[in-house]
Amino acid sequence: GIFSKVINHLNRAGASIVSIDFPSGLYADKSSKGNEIIEADHTLTFQERKLAFLMAENERFAGKVVVLDIGLSRDFHEKENSKLELVDESIVASIFQPRKEFSNKGDYGYACLMAGSYGMMGAAILSARACLRSGVGKLTCYTCKEGYAIMQTAVPEAMCKISGTTFIKDVRNLKDFSAVGIGPGIGQHPSHRELLKKIFAEFDKPLVIDADGLNTLSKYPSLYGSIPANSIITPHPKEFERLFGKSSDDFGRMELAMQKAKALHIYIVLKGHHTFIATPEGKGYFNNTGNSGMATAGSGDVLTGILTSLLAQKYSSLHSCIIGVYLHGLAGDIAAMTVSKEAMIAGDIISHLGEAFLSFERISSTR
Repeated sequence: GIFSKVINHLNRAGASIVSIDFPSGLYADKSSKGNEIIEADHTLTFQERKLAFLMAENERFAGKVVVLDIGLSRDFHEKENSKLELVDESIVASIFQPRKEFSNKGDYGYACLMAGSYGMMGAAILSARACLRSGVGKLTCYTCKEGYAIMQTAVPEAMCKISGTTFIKDVRNLKDFSAVGIGPGIGQHPSHRELLKKIFAEFDKPLVIDADGLNTLSKYPSLYGSIPANSIITPHPKEFERLFGKSSDDFGRMELAMQKAKALHIYIVLKGHHTFIATPEGKGYFNNTGNSGMATAGSGDVLTGILTSLLAQKYSSLHSCIIGVYLHGLAGDIAAMTVSKEAMIAGDIISHLGEAFLSFERISSTR
């Protein structure tokens, strides 16, 4: 009726549009697909960022969102239970553990990354460098014979083990490691089914699974139930779809992620602008750092290295996800200010992890 006509008229008018609290026609907590919705240039929303503004499907409606404090009770806000949270610096500061002066590399864990294959060693290098830059005590990389010299040269701080000629075929002595990450650049080979099966059986601590590790897993759903409890998987939307099926909208994908995290007792890091962390406890966390410059090849490999490093340092799976995703995005934000979003590559994220950690320390010291 008249409201639909008004919305369409305004959207066609060519004028700048400012929406107050919410663009008309947009639902706060469910998909608005099929609605007539104001396409605002700016939205001045009240007190808190709304769930709808964290969904990619609503980007063209909200425009630039500014949150206005209108003086609602902070006490109520702190006490009100919600299954969804937006991660901010106060949450990160409360769980970040600065290094102690009297410590050695043994205090910061022993990580293992299974990464790389012929033609895809870049993924392994990015993941290994990110792991080391995130504070792990020591790192061993399992890779193929063709990638051995590359890894030893590009990442001299990491130790290497060879398995297979052009891709990884087998791994041993996994119990030596504090944390294991698998997937970046390993390729998709039939024998990877048995590789995953062996890892799931022999490593009884949480894993980080990404990239071709997830692509292999999606081909063999019978393995899902064998994933070690509290493991972390890091799919982008297409990988998530291959694992768990299509969703009609972003809200449906979020709910499906929460269902699967609970059913499989794993943490699902669904990558995107506001990366979503679904937990087996039934809670979900949206990240509030990062930018579109990070939509570049290798960015996910960097995240895998960061998460594996934090797990090795004895952060819980939940805290590894929260800190790791926030840190990854923050390093990307700092990189964007230095090199621009357009020129950013995955290596720039690694190069700015140090500055991101320094900001953690400043936040923690003021608490």
